[in-house]
Amino acid sequence: MSRILVTGANGQIGSELVEVLRERHGPSQVVRLDLKPPPAANGRPSSPPFEVADVRNRDALADVIAHYEIEEIYHLASLLSATGEQHPDRAWDVNMSGLKHVLDLAREHDLQVFWPSSIAVFGPSTPRHNTPQSTVLDPTTMYGVTKRSGELLCQYYYRRHGLDVRSLRYPGLVSHKTAPGGGTTDYAVDMLARAAAGEEYTCFLGPDVRLPMMYMPDAIAGTLALMDADAGALSVRDSYNAGALSFSPAELAAAIQEHVPGFTCTYAPDERQRIADNWPASVDDTAARADWGWAPEHSLEAMTVDMLSHLREGTREQRGVGREEQGSPGA
Repeated sequence: MSRILVTGANGQIGSELVEVLRERHGPSQVVRLDLKPPPAANGRPSSPPFEVADVRNRDALADVIAHYEIEEIYHLASLLSATGEQHPDRAWDVNMSGLKHVLDLAREHDLQVFWPSSIAVFGPSTPRHNTPQSTVLDPTTMYGVTKRSGELLCQYYYRRHGLDVRSLRYPGLVSHKTAPGGGTTDYAVDMLARAAAGEEYTCFLGPDVRLPMMYMPDAIAGTLALMDADAGALSVRDSYNAGALSFSPAELAAAIQEHVPGFTCTYAPDERQRIADNWPASVDDTAARADWGWAPEHSLEAMTVDMLSHLREGTREQRGVGREEQGSPGA
């Protein structure tokens, strides 16, 4: 049975991926790694194993891989788009140095690697609708630059060294389990959370910018399907397009209003609007569907209903904790 390392394990993807991997392989087989210990879940500390380390520290990564006899790495540690624009030097260092260390160590130990790319690799010269798998890539953010550079690095390690590294270009991800992490598409989670709490929302993007999006259960299922696929079936070794949903803030607000009639959304675009304007509205994921059976399940309606249900339940649980424990912090 494989021993698995997940870097960036406290993040939006990592926290949910770890749960699914531990259900699959057993809790002791999946090692979490991040800059700090994982947060408590429902008031209970997260179960080990976990390691506190910086992915920029090659020696620390090497020690973890050797100690746990790791066979597979999901390297998720990264600074996202909006945060990366505020701290471009740090974004380059974390996103590129961390990936290079992981690839070098994976080559030394013959490990399989998953690394996420992003729609941020696209730019103003990229076809905006049904963006092809192979097309012009001219990212306009440091995050996008690191993601495209990372795609090429992964492809190089596959071609030059035969390293089995696999990747998806994630669109905006929507999840009720973790807080947004500084991405341009995070407005969707913010809007749904405010609606579930009975509050109005001011969106940092304009009403009509359509972007590719994906509900987290589909993202996790797609990631695992790609990692389970036969290596000989894979025709893409930089990163696969993976489409699911495509909607604008106004379309999401309208979907919410079907279930929260009093919900109101206003718009005050900020610097993230410029980022969104250079990203596609939809992507062509024919290669992913043909090579390894990519097939997302959730529609905008299904995602909205499920998100509102979970977010409302979380709000009720926090209120219950506040009454019973006299204001102690919620999860």
